Amino acid sequence: MELRQMEYFLAVAEEGGFGRAAERLNIVQSAVSQQIRRLERELGLTLFDRSTRHVHLSAEGERLLPEARAVIAAAHRTRQVAAEIMAGTDGILRLGTIHGPGDRLYRTLAELAAIAPRLQVRLKDAPLADRLAAVRSGELDAALARALTSAPDLRLIPVWTDPLYVALPAAHPLAAEPLLHLEQLARLPLRLAPREKNPPFHDLITDSCREAGIEPPQGPPFTSLQETLAEIGSGVPSWTVFYEVSGLPPALRVTYRPLAEPALVTSLAVRDRPLTAALRHLLASFGAGP
Repeated sequence: MELRQMEYFLAVAEEGGFGRAAERLNIVQSAVSQQIRRLERELGLTLFDRSTRHVHLSAEGERLLPEARAVIAAAHRTRQVAAEIMAGTDGILRLGTIHGPGDRLYRTLAELAAIAPRLQVRLKDAPLADRLAAVRSGELDAALARALTSAPDLRLIPVWTDPLYVALPAAHPLAAEPLLHLEQLARLPLRLAPREKNPPFHDLITDSCREAGIEPPQGPPFTSLQETLAEIGSGVPSWTVFYEVSGLPPALRVTYRPLAEPALVTSLAVRDRPLTAALRHLLASFGAGP
């Protein structure tokens, strides 16, 4: 059974004849008659009474008519939804998220809902390597990534930038500075997590130090933010660098100062191919261009 056969059946039923149905469908009458006969053979039913000059629905055809209308309506609705998916105003967008994205992501999703209210966004929180692998495989349409500068087979589109903060003892002379540069921190031990914990962020800091011409002494490793801040406030003078997630956490005998550079860039990782309309809407909601 073909959709066009249902459309021909409906046209003949509504027009009351094969000739008028052919005119409505803009095809020859023989094509309409041929498809109706094929449909009748396939269904094992006689759909029309052809005994008079006028064509009338048989009892079987009268019963089938609402089903045919439902099939055709469903096909039209499917085409409509497909067009809306192509336009990015409907569908499903699967997005890998970062830990603690802050209000930016939620404001972006609210903006996206205003642009494409029927577009469903499914968020997935996973480690960076897993997020990127899911984008490559097509399991995710895109993923957010902090401090990432390159990724094989993927395109990185910057969507926002966050300042970095230095945490150092409140009694240290540098705590009086309103803004810190990496060169000023050259002699103070740096607490940085091992690279395997967060390769992009680790590389951002170490590469920036190298570009600034410094190599700070290695301090105890960064563990958790609260534990590291407690040790900075009470132990041997040292410093760490971090980005704000949900406000600067309170800490005794610790001062926070913004770092002049580098800044932390968050990018949207997508497959290296033309962007879908849904992804273009997402980037517009972030305020980023494609």
